[in-house]
Amino acid sequence: MLDKLGAQGVLGAVLVLAGLGIVAYNAPIVAVGLFVVLLGLTILVRRGLRAGMEMMGMA
Repeated sequence: MLDKLGAQGVLGAVLVLAGLGIVAYNAPIVAVGLFVVLLGLTILVRRGLRAGMEMMGMA
């Protein structure tokens, strides 16, 4: 999986996790809300990309 993400993808994931960690340290409830929002956005983006690839016949 890491080879598919590349260096920028890994860096992005580390930054997101670090940001959530900082927020969780100060406000755990807010961190849970941010996590749920990020999870939802991830699901939407994955589905949107898959739909776009299917429309082009690539999936």
